[in-house]
Amino acid sequence: HRDTETWRHGDTVFGHMSALFMSLCLYGEIDERYTMKAFIRLFMAIHVGLYRLTHGKIGGSMGKFKLLLLTTKGRKSGKERTLPLGFFSWQSGYLIVASNGGQPTHPAWYHNLTSNPQAQIELFEISMPVTAEILTGETRSQAWQHVISVAPSYAPYEKQTTREIPLVLLHPKG
Repeated sequence: HRDTETWRHGDTVFGHMSALFMSLCLYGEIDERYTMKAFIRLFMAIHVGLYRLTHGKIGGSMGKFKLLLLTTKGRKSGKERTLPLGFFSWQSGYLIVASNGGQPTHPAWYHNLTSNPQAQIELFEISMPVTAEILTGETRSQAWQHVISVAPSYAPYEKQTTREIPLVLLHPKG
């Protein structure tokens, strides 16, 4: 079903997938056992697959922001988890923001990194091991000012939650 309202969600493959999912829900084609969480997992899996297949030519940016793939080890499951995240070049590494869209809880990947700071990133065609450092104090304040100057859309998240939004600096190894 391709009416204008349904396909207005974005001009990307991901926008079209989202619109299709919403249309299927509206028309009763997907029952309640398929939750939004399942859709998000599917969406992430497709995003990661396209990123890897095309070395980031598809899925390597969202608007004007570049994305990397972060692979962490699940703190409870021990399984590897990979997801796309926006990043900022900062000092000699890659700065990522654990905003979780301004939600009251930290994202799972942040907990994974606090449990085990060793991770892997993929930056387009380059894959490298990294060590995560949770920024604190003045370093965090400076990094946050950098983030909101480059990406003002992060600023409202700070007001939506009572938690301090963690900033994580990924240091490449070797």
